[in-house]
Amino acid sequence: MALTIGVDVGGTKVAAGVVDDRGTILEKVRRPTPSTNPKETAEVIAEVVDLLKGKFEEVSAVGLGTAGFVDETRSTVLFAPNLAWRDEPIKEKVESRVGLPVVVENDGNATAWGEARFGAGRGENFIVLVALGTGIGGGIIINGELYRGQFGIGAEMGHFRVVPDGRRCGCGNRGCWEQYASGNALVHEARDLARVAPAMAGRLLELGDGRPEGISGPEVTQAAREGDKAALECFRTVAHWAGQGLADLSAILDPGAFIIGGGLSDAGDLLLDPVRVAFEDALTGRGHRPLPDIRIAELGSAAGIVGAADLARSINAIPAQGYSPSGSV
Repeated sequence: MALTIGVDVGGTKVAAGVVDDRGTILEKVRRPTPSTNPKETAEVIAEVVDLLKGKFEEVSAVGLGTAGFVDETRSTVLFAPNLAWRDEPIKEKVESRVGLPVVVENDGNATAWGEARFGAGRGENFIVLVALGTGIGGGIIINGELYRGQFGIGAEMGHFRVVPDGRRCGCGNRGCWEQYASGNALVHEARDLARVAPAMAGRLLELGDGRPEGISGPEVTQAAREGDKAALECFRTVAHWAGQGLADLSAILDPGAFIIGGGLSDAGDLLLDPVRVAFEDALTGRGHRPLPDIRIAELGSAAGIVGAADLARSINAIPAQGYSPSGSV
């Protein structure tokens, strides 16, 4: 059995798993991320890899997925917004510690690859993965191949601007799509509504311990599932922006399917139904072109680990039992 390790490096946690050639996670570990110290972050990554490698001797490569700009050689993190990584040669640092080949990839790309290989994108030649989480990440698969751009930092779709001089974004610009269609945007809408119309937002405030600041994403989703009008309005607002953004991406890329992942996707049809309506309303040439499918991701939080591990397997040309890679990376 061909085994590889996938590591999902986030601003608060490092999650790693041993993954077989069918995309199954055999064992998983998790550690806090020392996000302000690049050296300690590399040590934590090496620690979890060594731990898993010690339990599975067949492990032959490691894939690291991280939010941020990864160079075209998949070895250096040029910039990571939630980590103190600036031109960080993380491939070299981890390889020297663990004694295995290491592949570094943007976490949105890793997630897209995981969904394309083993999740909601199976059987599709051209998908766009949109991860609606704290912000918006993404990945693009064209003809079974992962699109990375000239310099390796393509598919940063959360940062195309939808409102000139709009809300300030962590990237340094204003009006980015993720400020209006992400999990954070949903919370922003709910808290703002609770401040200006507390009578309307009574259930949201109840779930938030009586304070707008106590309202988070799960509370908004719970209230919406209960049929609360205020929560449903917040979902409609965010879904409107999400659908418009997908329509713009469809005009440029024309994919066969959009895969919606990230924490906001847990809302299921509460999100997808209004997103589809907004998408069709905003789509260029609507009524005269095929519509891409819009579907929920299947792998959940495991997608980054599975995708990073499978990229490491594919890039290092490790034989797998029972299938051949469907595309190139």
